Order: sequence, then C-alpha cells, then structure tokens
Amino acid sequence: MALTYIRSLRNVNFHEVIQIGGCRTFAVGGGKKKGGKGGAAGDGPKASTISKEVKASTVVGANILKDGADPKVLPDSDYPDWLWHLLDKRPALSELKRKNLESLPYDDLKRFVKLDTRARIKENNSVRAKN
Repeated sequence: MALTYIRSLRNVNFHEVIQIGGCRTFAVGGGKKKGGKGGAAGDGPKASTISKEVKASTVVGANILKDGADPKVLPDSDYPDWLWHLLDKRPALSELKRKNLESLPYDDLKRFVKLDTRARIKENNSVRAKN
C-alpha cells in the first residue's frame, strides 16, 4: 500500500500545488506601521496607571485567580528566613576547588559535587562530539 502511495506521488507536480495552496495570507486590520525598522514607537513600555500607594502595598500582577485580587505586601517578619537567602552569591566551581574539601560545609560540598559532575559531563560530551 505504501509503495502505491509513493508511486502516485511521483506524478504530482509540487510546484503547481505550492502555487495554488501555498498562498501566504495575513490578518486584516493591522494597517501600516509608523516609523522605521525595528520596534514601533508604541511597542515600548507604557506608563503605569496604578498609583504609588497601591504599588507599595500590593504585589501587582501576582494574582493567579480569575476573580481574585493582588496579594498585599506583608512585613518582613511574616516571611520565612530562607526567602532572604535566595539571592545570596554562591561560590563557583573554581572557588570551591581551591578550598580544602574536608573543611567545606555540607551545602558547599553538595554544590561542589553537583558542579563538578556537570563540568565532567560537558567535557565528556564535547570529546565525544569531536570524535
């Protein structure tokens, strides 16, 4: 069955099919773009209509519910301690290699193993890709 299908395709002139059915169309109503190349002037960020008091007391855009409201900003004491350490700088692999592995804390040792394993995998993949 597949062979008969392939044989029937040999007789088709694909240039005619592309010209008839491959016509490119565009959406209506776009109008002409003002300005030169690149993004139009109206595509940039727009000025916010939200007052500064609302911005300072709520997390604007964090609402995930259809009928919900944006959550209020709570005092720092209401948030867990680990939240404030998420953006702390963590040591790189080269910095961890310079330190004595026996004296590293558990979190740094765990990070060292993770980064070292990732580096070895990348190196092995690049060696295999060259061969």
